Amino acid sequence: MPSLNVAKYDEDGQDWSPQSMSSGSDWESEYTPGSGRRGPRVKRRRVGGREASLVAPSASAASSFTSLESLSELLAHTDPAEEQAGRNGSFEALIEEVLPNLLDAELAYQDRLSETDESGQLVHPISRTEAGALIERLEASRHSGAALTSAAAVVARRLKEHQGTLRRRVLDAPIIRVPAGPLTPLEAPRPTSNVNPQVLDALYAIQTTPFERSFLSRLNGVRSERTPGLIALDWETRSPWMELMGDIREHYGLAHPEREQPVEIPGPIEYASLQPSHLPQVHSLLAHIFWEGIDVSDALHYSPERCTIVATYKRLVVGVALLSSPVETYITYLAVRPGWENAQIATSMLYHLITLNPNRDITLHVSISNPAMLLYNRFGFKAEEFIVGFYEDYLDSQSRASKNAFRLRLRR
Repeated sequence: MPSLNVAKYDEDGQDWSPQSMSSGSDWESEYTPGSGRRGPRVKRRRVGGREASLVAPSASAASSFTSLESLSELLAHTDPAEEQAGRNGSFEALIEEVLPNLLDAELAYQDRLSETDESGQLVHPISRTEAGALIERLEASRHSGAALTSAAAVVARRLKEHQGTLRRRVLDAPIIRVPAGPLTPLEAPRPTSNVNPQVLDALYAIQTTPFERSFLSRLNGVRSERTPGLIALDWETRSPWMELMGDIREHYGLAHPEREQPVEIPGPIEYASLQPSHLPQVHSLLAHIFWEGIDVSDALHYSPERCTIVATYKRLVVGVALLSSPVETYITYLAVRPGWENAQIATSMLYHLITLNPNRDITLHVSISNPAMLLYNRFGFKAEEFIVGFYEDYLDSQSRASKNAFRLRLRR
């Protein structure tokens, strides 16, 4: 663009115009105005490819500037050299050099993120440009009146949800979205089922569950009213295990008063004859107290109502006492679950065995280190024989129990 050569001169012919002092001309000058005198001529360095005349214009040339066009008309004219320089420094000129590298980098990034789907096709995460183009195409199809398929509707919804940041979605979303036309519900395909309809009908026909088989009965530990082979009930005895459970509930209530407090449902200790449902717990108890491999299943065939006593608390076997038969009346096993000692459970079981077999002598063997000797003495059992190594074939070599035994008899 040509510079506006509006100049002013003093009496000495010195140029005081702003154009001669600005740094936007083709020549840069340094000038220090004096006090009305012409100073020494300052050397100027060349910064452009064109030369500018330093000769001061005459008075006729200065007057010719008054008839020039307005400033806006002069600014409208452009210099071809400046236009070429602007084109060389534009964004299009700069991006053309690095555009191939950018495209190669984008393809390499997509290849790194690409995966093979279940059908064997190569897929990559959708870009923002691709998502926008796909949304526009789906919106155009919807506005044209064509019904979208279920898959297309789901894709459009997911793309709109992940289109941009939360702020952009909030700003771009209309306050009230009014549908352009009537809403058409999408028909979802009903999944096919290969279940037998008779099985479904039988399940739907179940209205209630018997309380004995319900989950509530298992939580509460409540049994049916009739216990098979019931001999006696004990509501007063409190074992160390029962006391420990009560202390735990009280401690929990004190530590967490804001929570729902557990409720203890009291239950008696039941004494009944051996039942098939007792066998797994009885075998586990005898293996823990004595040794592994004990099987008392045959006791069910030898008058269990007279020769077996099982103590239970809410379906938990806490003690067992067994006689070999009503004829021999030999006590084979008497055991109490750990944590239930000192609750008179062994005393009650032995009492019921003796009561169910009146007028018959009862015998047993007991280790000399077994504290049950005191129990048998209270019932009147007397030692008849001392046997060395009676339990050698049963007890482990590392067991602390004595392998010697007494033979005791209760004479009737």
